[in-house]
Formats: sequence, C-alpha cells, structure tokens
Amino acid sequence: MGTAGATWTRAVLGTGLTLLTGVLLTGCGESGAEDGTTTASRTGSGTPSPSASPADTPPEETPPEDLCAQLVSFWSREALDQNSYGDYQSMGLSNGQYEILMKVVDAARAEEKRKGEEAAEQLIDRRARELCAESYRDGDPSGGPWQ
Repeated sequence: MGTAGATWTRAVLGTGLTLLTGVLLTGCGESGAEDGTTTASRTGSGTPSPSASPADTPPEETPPEDLCAQLVSFWSREALDQNSYGDYQSMGLSNGQYEILMKVVDAARAEEKRKGEEAAEQLIDRRARELCAESYRDGDPSGGPWQ
C-alpha cells in the first residue's frame, strides 16, 4: 500500500474510532419520548420495559483484551506492510499496547521469512490475542491510563 493509501486508511480508521467513541459516550441514555424522559424513568426502573425491542437494548461492551487484540492486529499488519512502526499515539494505542505491537511485528517478520506471508498473518492474530489477554488478565493494566 502506498503512502496515500496508508494515509487514507489512517484517516478512515481515525474517523471511525472517533465516531465509535462518540456513540459510546452519548449512547448511554435511552431517549425517545417527546417529553425528554428516558425509558428507565417512564417504566420506573433502570431496565428497559418488557416491550422494548432488541434494537432498544444497548450492544454488549467489547472486553478490553479483545479491543486490544483487534487494534494490535490491525496496526501490526500496517507496520509489517510499511516496514515501519509509526507513532503509537497516532494509532490510538497505549504505551503497553504499542509494546505488544512491537513484539508481534518482530515475531511476524521472522515468521514471514521462515514460512511466508500467510503464516505471518496467522501469527499476528494469535500473538496479539495471547499478549493482550496476558496484559489484561487482572483487569486493566497497571501503571496509569497510558499502559
């Protein structure tokens, strides 16, 4: 992928992450009544009314280790294709996730030389999942929000 393609991909990913963050931050309350009340206040409970449709129920939250693995896998492929790691902040990664990314990319480069591109792709998914699960095994990583 050329520089223009990588820039476009980053712009699209950045826009998508921004939109997703906005939806997650603003989608916590259920509005819908013209008087501004929420489903919870109209039914008197914190749960949707029995007549609520599946579309009215909030989506399940992605566990942090899964989100980590998705981000690390995506950016590992980009780093492998570009032969460059880039800046972790522009990727939306924490310092800890970036350290995982570097381990995954280094292992993928070695695997690609030994067994080819397909083996490297499989290794990226496997190692990102393993290292992120290890990092988040006790909840959020320690060391502050950047970890």
